[in-house]
Amino acid sequence: MKHYQIAVLVGSLRKDSLNRQLANALVPLAPPEFTFNQVEIGDLPLYNQDDEANPSESVTRLRSDIKTADGLIFLTPEYNRSIPGVLKNAVDHASRPYGQGAWAGKPAGILGVSVGVMGTSLAQQHLRNILSCLDVPTLCQPEAFIQAKDGLFDEDGNIGSGSREFLQNWMDRYVAWVKQLSY
Repeated sequence: MKHYQIAVLVGSLRKDSLNRQLANALVPLAPPEFTFNQVEIGDLPLYNQDDEANPSESVTRLRSDIKTADGLIFLTPEYNRSIPGVLKNAVDHASRPYGQGAWAGKPAGILGVSVGVMGTSLAQQHLRNILSCLDVPTLCQPEAFIQAKDGLFDEDGNIGSGSREFLQNWMDRYVAWVKQLSY
């Protein structure tokens, strides 16, 4: 049986981030041949093209984590109706140098959770636009604009019963997407 390594990028640095909680709670919904690696993005320097010839250790690690992954999951909050700067910075670093980016061809899924009624719909759309430019095939359905309500997570940090069926369906579709597109 093939093993699939998934790079998980959480667009929030906050210790108690809802999106990090969701990233952790999704893991048990996947089959055993899938493992998840939350990629560190908080220690990346601001992207500067002048640094491409001599990247920092954190940038080298990021690129390696993406290149060795069979698939990607992005969990993004919405900041001012777009993706957080820290996530855009990570995307930019791993897309460079031009023509040598790490993203191309990696099947991706996008989710986000927010206290707002619209979830993270606009941030997710912006991220889809960015990823399409980088040749990242992104799962389109089901979309996952999740509002953080009581019961989203149970007392153990797992997906609560009211959201379990929807998120299990999302994970099942994502798993099929990765299996279809990974090579």
